[in-house]
Amino acid sequence: MMARAQSSRKFSSLLRREKIFLCPNFNKTSHRVNSASMTPEQHLAATDSRMAALIARSLRYNIKSPVSTRPFDALAESIAYQQLSGKAAATIWSRVRALYPRRKYLDPKLVLETLDKRFRAAGLSRSKIAALKDLAAKTLDGTVPSARALARMTDEEIIARLTTVRGIGRWTVEMLLLFDLARPDIWPVHDYGVRKGFAKTFGRRKLPTPKQLLKFGEKWRPYRSIAAWYFWRALDNQGRA
Repeated sequence: MMARAQSSRKFSSLLRREKIFLCPNFNKTSHRVNSASMTPEQHLAATDSRMAALIARSLRYNIKSPVSTRPFDALAESIAYQQLSGKAAATIWSRVRALYPRRKYLDPKLVLETLDKRFRAAGLSRSKIAALKDLAAKTLDGTVPSARALARMTDEEIIARLTTVRGIGRWTVEMLLLFDLARPDIWPVHDYGVRKGFAKTFGRRKLPTPKQLLKFGEKWRPYRSIAAWYFWRALDNQGRA
C-alpha cells in the first residue's frame, strides 16, 4: 500500500482556520441540487445533513490551482516518500535534492547520470532508485507529459499515462491530481483516510469498500476532491467544533 506521508504533509501545509457559510436554504429532505448557483461546499452540504455538519465544523478546502507543476519533480518526491514516515522521508528527500546544488528543479538527464551508490548514500532503496530512474527516462522520452500537456489531458488520461512508470500507482497519481494540480473531481476510493472519514461521518462501523465508496461518490460530482478533503478533516482534531 502506498504511504500517505507525502499527501499528509501537503495537506497539513494547506490548513487555515476558516469557517464555511453553507446555503441558508438547505433542505434536509431534498438531494436535488442546482450546482451552477452553489459553491462546492454548498453543493456537497445539500446532499446530506451529516455532510453539511462536517463541512460546517471543518477548516475550509483551500487547494489552489498552481501556476505550474512539474510532474517529474512532483512524482520524484512521491517516490521518495513512499512507505516512510513524513519526517524520515523529508530527510531523505532533502539529501537527494542536495545532490544537485543550486538547481531549483530536478533534471531527468542528471538523475539518469547519477550513480546508484550516491542515491543509496542519500537513503533511497534500490527499488526507489529504479523507480526514480524509470521516471527520468520516461520524462525524457515523453511518456511523462509536460506541465503544459497535463493541462490539456483528462484525469483518467493522466492516470493511464503516469501509472506506466515503475513504482507509480493510481493512488500516487490521484494525490498529484488532487494536491498538485488542484483537479476538483478526484475520488481516491482506496485511500484509507477517505474511507475512515466517510465511515465516521455517516456513523458506519465498517469501512466502505472502494466499490461502495465509488457508488456513494456519484452524488458529489463534480466536487469529489472537495468531499475527500472534508473526509480527511473528519479525522483531524483541528476540524472539530
